[in-house]
Amino acid sequence: MKRTFSERLALLSDAAKYDASCASSGSDRRGSKKEPGLGSTERSGICHSWTPDGRCVSLLKILMTNFCIYDCAYCINRVSSGVERARFSVEEIVWLTMEFYRRNYIEGLFLSSGIIRSSDYTMEELVRVAKVLRLDRGFRGYIHLKAIPDASPDLLAEAGLYADRLSINVEMPTETGLTQYAPEKDSLGIRSAMGHIRKEMDATKEKTLAGRRPPRFAPGGQSTQMIVGADAATDQDILSSSSALYSDYRLKRVYYSAFSPIPHASQALPAQKPPLLREHRLYQADWLFRFYGFQFQEITENRPDGMLDLEVDPKLSWALDNRAVFPVDINQAPRELLLRVPGLGPRSVKVLLATRRHKTIRLDDLERLRVSIRKIRPFITTPDWRPVRLIDRMDLKSLFAPPPQQLSLL
Repeated sequence: MKRTFSERLALLSDAAKYDASCASSGSDRRGSKKEPGLGSTERSGICHSWTPDGRCVSLLKILMTNFCIYDCAYCINRVSSGVERARFSVEEIVWLTMEFYRRNYIEGLFLSSGIIRSSDYTMEELVRVAKVLRLDRGFRGYIHLKAIPDASPDLLAEAGLYADRLSINVEMPTETGLTQYAPEKDSLGIRSAMGHIRKEMDATKEKTLAGRRPPRFAPGGQSTQMIVGADAATDQDILSSSSALYSDYRLKRVYYSAFSPIPHASQALPAQKPPLLREHRLYQADWLFRFYGFQFQEITENRPDGMLDLEVDPKLSWALDNRAVFPVDINQAPRELLLRVPGLGPRSVKVLLATRRHKTIRLDDLERLRVSIRKIRPFITTPDWRPVRLIDRMDLKSLFAPPPQQLSLL
């Protein structure tokens, strides 16, 4: 039965919802002033999320097809799945992107695909979409391509010439998990492809002998995604894997996607999904590693089961486990230590460091910074505040943990 265009769009946009690694922040968009063309309105990039001013910026997020020759147990589009199948041609995706942009529905494209025929064939089709948009249609908006790890290095290199960001999913946090649930995929091959993308990005930063820079390659960097809760990997395993990915391949982001049970799933998969709060805690721990100077080992070193505390955020959990570090003098402590104080973030710490050059900071000054006084008070001292024995209270955690909720029978 031949499906209408609208039916295929509904199927392939719904099938793309399982891929979380489509945020586009951090990209210096192609064009604008020097390269006139459709979509070249500003250089700040596009973010598929809520922006600081509350604005939601949209990408067209679809699969080229949900046909796939692989049989990954956790994937709803696996070859053994009974889901309805559909496919777009290159020309249809180009037309759809242009028309949606003209109508101001979107500001960019996130394109992925199941594997059809072969990895090279699929990657070639994805690259052709981006190439036609850039060269034939003059599209200067944001393009994020999901790269196929088994594709040839030449195709990956060409993809980076037209895409703002490339991403390759590592799928599972550990090699054991990948072997168990996706035996057709190779973790070494995935990391080899990520390494190739990194080399291409590094090469574009160096000038040629003639003093010219090579063509820009994936200026928004690369990202990846891993599934949380499908295998036995602990949060410590997940953060260890993320740490290696950030350091080895200079990723922009690692995305964490809580496993969601799928129809007709393998009996090896868990019957229930993990709590979404676990995914949220992993993102918080990820930020501690990226922006707060924490090492991943510190975040889980006092957790005997290797799992993050779901009751309080990882930074507060670390502070409660390391009370000997506190309280800290807000007027004397170095930046590295201030960043470890619960309730203080990089922006507030920057303001504090600048302010204390000119005046002595008191507790009411912190209130004007809009930091959580309730959260910060046990861990700091100021000329007008001493926590006395507050930091030593055995029930200190209970002051921050969320209150119990009454269960409902309805």
